[in-house]
Amino acid sequence: MKSDNSNLKRLEIAERLKKARELSGLSQAQVALKLNVQRPAISEIEAGRRKVSAEELIEFSKLYKVDSSWLLNEGDNSEITQGKLKFAARELSKMSEEDKNKLFELLNILPK
Repeated sequence: MKSDNSNLKRLEIAERLKKARELSGLSQAQVALKLNVQRPAISEIEAGRRKVSAEELIEFSKLYKVDSSWLLNEGDNSEITQGKLKFAARELSKMSEEDKNKLFELLNILPK
């Protein structure tokens, strides 16, 4: 029974790590390079087939700019929203003023 709980927790962490990476706009290869590990290791971690050490979790947290408690699935869902907002803000900062204005016009058209 403890093994089932352990596997479930590993899968939850794996899902959070993948979501955080995607929200950060990074590929598995980019993460592997920045963390000095092989790309397949990132794939194995995100699939829940490889355990993550405390040290690795801290490095992921720093890289993705998320709280480690969220990665451990101990935070509330408001952190997911915050992560999405941070990602949107980063992407907006890369856009020209003209493109931002077009985007805002499009957003105004969408149903609320």
